[in-house]
Order: sequence, then structure tokens, then C-alpha cells
Amino acid sequence: MSGPYFIRGSVSLPEAELMWRFSRSSGPGGQHVNTSDSQVELRFDLAGTEALPEVWKARALERLAGRLVDGGVVVVRASEHRSQWRNRETAAVRLAALLAEATAPPPKPRRPTRIPRGINERRLREKKQRSETKRGRSGRDWG
Repeated sequence: MSGPYFIRGSVSLPEAELMWRFSRSSGPGGQHVNTSDSQVELRFDLAGTEALPEVWKARALERLAGRLVDGGVVVVRASEHRSQWRNRETAAVRLAALLAEATAPPPKPRRPTRIPRGINERRLREKKQRSETKRGRSGRDWG
């Protein structure tokens, strides 16, 4: 692999905690595809890792609850490339991006904008003026 994959800041995926599994990939590839294990399955024990701060770990476990298998393991598969090395790169980058998104702090709560009184008064004044204009168009007073 091409080096440490950073999740956010100085926190990176620990190489020792990544479990790789290789299998034959489906799809086109000719004779070579029948003999090479180019599909990559990357497993990362999120529940048991010491590489992430506790707050991040709790946040990630909560947000990725639907994706976890075997009690807290995240699984990422990559098989779009014909080379195992490129699939390994893709899987590691995908896992790092997944963890970065899952450990991100929640967004700040939205404070509703306050409309200035002058703008609201002007809107009501224009609305009244428009209604007067339209009322003046009715033919009641003629005749």
C-alpha cells in the first residue's frame, strides 16, 4: 500500500488492525481472471480499535450500526480494477472516507434568521397597497 490513510487530522488507519481477504473477482478479464484473486475485502474492527479517540469511536459505531457485522466490524469490498494492488488502494481509501464521514462532529444547530421589523412592515404595506389596486379594478362603483 502507498502509506498511511488519514481519517482526519493526524489520526490514520493502523496497518496492523486491517484484515485483508482476497477472492476471485467477477466480470470481464479473460483467462487471467480465472486464476487471480483480485477482489479485495477489507475488514476493520471498529469496536475493538485503539486508534480512534473514544468520542469518535462511539459516534462511528452509532452512525455505522447498519453496516457493522460480527459485533462491530466494518467491511469494505473493492473489485472494480483488474489488479489486486489497485483494489487494495481503493478499499483502503474507501474505508478511510467512510470513517471520516462517520466520525465527523454533528453540524451546529441552525438558528432561525430574524426578519427585521422594517422589512416586515414594508411587506405588509406593499401588500395592502396591492390589494387596494386590485379592489379598485372591480366594476362595482361604475354605473
